[in-house]
Amino acid sequence: MDIVKAVLLGVIQGLTEFLPVSSSGHLVIGSLLLDFDDPGIAFEVFLHCGTLLAVLLAFKAELLLMLRSLFVSPAARRADPELDRFFRWNIQVIVATLPAVVVGLLLKDSIDRIFATVQVTFTMLTGTGIIMLLTRCLRERGAEVTAGRALFIGCAQAIAILPGLSRSGSTIFAGMLTGVDREDAARFSFIMSIPAILGAVVLKLGDLVAAPPAAEQMLVMAAGTIASMVSGYGAIVLLMRVVRRGTLHWFGFYCLAVAGFGFAWFFLA
Repeated sequence: MDIVKAVLLGVIQGLTEFLPVSSSGHLVIGSLLLDFDDPGIAFEVFLHCGTLLAVLLAFKAELLLMLRSLFVSPAARRADPELDRFFRWNIQVIVATLPAVVVGLLLKDSIDRIFATVQVTFTMLTGTGIIMLLTRCLRERGAEVTAGRALFIGCAQAIAILPGLSRSGSTIFAGMLTGVDREDAARFSFIMSIPAILGAVVLKLGDLVAAPPAAEQMLVMAAGTIASMVSGYGAIVLLMRVVRRGTLHWFGFYCLAVAGFGFAWFFLA
């Protein structure tokens, strides 16, 4: 793979990892349309590392508060409502991650086979479009993220392992469906993506160790990693603005258009 292809795939990964349009679906479609070969396990791991860096940079303030809350006394924590809330988020992120861990460990091989099915990707992308359109119908009720709501959001994340079903779109929709304010739902969705991305890296580490990249490919992988980090950070900033304005449904029209194009291309090719 050359640097141009690596950067293109990195940009696709970074933008679609966090925008509610499905990164897996766009990588499948992009690889087919641009005639890219399988980039390999090593490159996938590097792309995930790039998007992980993006979310760490974008939410460093919240993550520092979550970390700080673990090292203060209960009395001091209760005296600071914001610190107390982010302490509870530590627990709730763990709860939200459990469904994806179970699905990832038990169904990894089946999911890998599904990824090769383009029709499933387009169908799930249609589903992403529908739930994004439905966000326009949801009303904010000012609910906090609780353990129960976190588990429900985590189940949405687990289902979004399917290619074409957006992880961010599914989790933000699930949070809003339970009454959580859309901005909090989006923020929680991004922060809970950290263990999800780390998990994706860990699942592929064995394959990476067994087949390490050649030295001459490191520059290509570095270019893809930087591209995914920069584009991922930009996608986070953009989506948070969209969420504040309450215009998530526009992504629904985009997903339906891409899915329609995908189906047309598949059946007419």
